[in-house]
Amino acid sequence: MMHLAAFLFTPGSHSAGWRHPEAIPECDMEFPLYVRIAQAAERGKLDTIFFQDTVAVNGSAGLDGITAVRPKQARQAYLEPTTLLAALATVTTHIGLIATATTTYNEPYNIARRFASIDHISGGRAGWNLVTSQVEDEAGNFGADHHMLHAERYERAEEFYDVVAGLWDSFEDGAMLRDKASGNFIDPSRLHHLNHRGKHFSVRGPLNMARCPQGRPIVTQAGSSSAGMELAARTADLVFTAQSDLAEAQAFTRDLKARAARHGRNPQHVKVMPGLMTIIGRTEAEAQAKYRSLQGLLSDENAMRLLARLCGDLDIHSFPPDAPLPPLPPSNAAKARQQHLMDKAKRENLSVIQVARYLGTSLGHQLLVGTPASIADSMAQWVAEGACDGFTLMFPYYPTPLEDFVALVVPELQRRGLFRTEYEGRTLREHLGLPVPANRFTAAG
Repeated sequence: MMHLAAFLFTPGSHSAGWRHPEAIPECDMEFPLYVRIAQAAERGKLDTIFFQDTVAVNGSAGLDGITAVRPKQARQAYLEPTTLLAALATVTTHIGLIATATTTYNEPYNIARRFASIDHISGGRAGWNLVTSQVEDEAGNFGADHHMLHAERYERAEEFYDVVAGLWDSFEDGAMLRDKASGNFIDPSRLHHLNHRGKHFSVRGPLNMARCPQGRPIVTQAGSSSAGMELAARTADLVFTAQSDLAEAQAFTRDLKARAARHGRNPQHVKVMPGLMTIIGRTEAEAQAKYRSLQGLLSDENAMRLLARLCGDLDIHSFPPDAPLPPLPPSNAAKARQQHLMDKAKRENLSVIQVARYLGTSLGHQLLVGTPASIADSMAQWVAEGACDGFTLMFPYYPTPLEDFVALVVPELQRRGLFRTEYEGRTLREHLGLPVPANRFTAAG
């Protein structure tokens, strides 16, 4: 059985998808539209929905006021995702609820409390996407002149996770007595201080939150650099990644699961789910027509702007658009995504503008254009050949493409016995087939 997550990157993962006649671009801010999307994903029995987050307006750093932000860029204003998850928990019953919260511009106690609250509100469906911020615009919103360097971001993230995971174990199961007869509200022997002192954080604890329904929320990770993979292998239950080539995906999954084993973990308890954008037609001709209509909305200017952010100090605009992609200098943004683009360009002999348009079309993830049967064929092959455990589904705009996937591709996968027809339980851990982790203090006792 494959696992499926819906990556709700509103108003669309195609950088011009919001302009499509069917698109409802207001889905980035209007809660009723989020409800429609989440409930559609739940009808399809998807494991979880997943929200990315950036704590800045992209492209705002160094410009003279907010009015100077490039007006043609989408994805600039959207709801804070953990607040949104809490609201969506009340209008869904089974689907997992995952959101990004950066370790670079947050504090561990707040994050531990926030996601534990969502887990209680949802009855055990919460997940934290642990990331180190890659967008340099974020630094200026948190009192920093420069974005923290990549290696330091990951060092901080490692310690951040240790603190959050420790805080989630503050209360053992059964610690909340609420015994009216004796007057004992809490069993003090089952309440624990963390007393963490490290390079980046000093946190006493305990967290003022009873143990979560899942033991702790699911932890996901999206970094694919060596540092990101090492963090994921040690901490993550679910890994979002970007591969568009089968062999590349197989190598990534083998590497990641081997790293997990070296950390003493069961590799089967780390689910790898690369991004996948689908453009679906009832016939091949219909699918290709949909693809052409989307590509006709994507300007070279906007595509190049996306690529420029991943080019470090190199002025990519100085190169002819039809020239091969040059070697890109190290970037303090998304190192793994930059390397993915260089590898793909070399493997497929892509020009600068072809790489830019690939990035603008699918954010650098795999793209499948075809019928439900052909899309299911490819998805089945990747899972059967060890490239992944499932997929993080991306959509060019909302809500129709997600609803089409649920109506057309999910039944095809179910017919082949590759995807569930009913949820296995009520928690996200049950959907993913993951055990409830032991409380460290109980285990130590």
